[in-house]
Amino acid sequence: MKNILLVCNAGMSTSILVRNMQNAAKELGVDCHVEAKSLTAAKKDLSGVDVILLGPQVGFELKNVKEMAPSIPSAVIDMKDYGSMDGKKVLRTAYKLMKAAKAQA
Repeated sequence: MKNILLVCNAGMSTSILVRNMQNAAKELGVDCHVEAKSLTAAKKDLSGVDVILLGPQVGFELKNVKEMAPSIPSAVIDMKDYGSMDGKKVLRTAYKLMKAAKAQA
C-alpha cells in the first residue's frame, strides 16, 4: 500500500480532493492511503509517506519540503487538476512521481 500525503495551508481545503482520489483508487483498483495535512503538521511527521503533493496555495514551499524530505518524491499539484478536484489525475501524478523516483534509485 502506498501512502500519499497532500499538503495545504490548514489541511482542510484538500479534503474533497482526498475523497476524490480515494474514489479513483477504488475505481482503478489501486491500493493506497491518501491523507491531507497542514504544512505544519506534515513537518512533524513524514514517517511512512511515499509521495508528497503540495496544494498550489503552498507551492512556494516545495524547495523546503524537498530539503526536509529529500528521499520522498514531491511536487506541486497542477492548478487545473486541483481546481477541478480531479482525483484521478492527481492520483496518476502521485504514481508517476513514485515510479520516476524508483527508476532513479
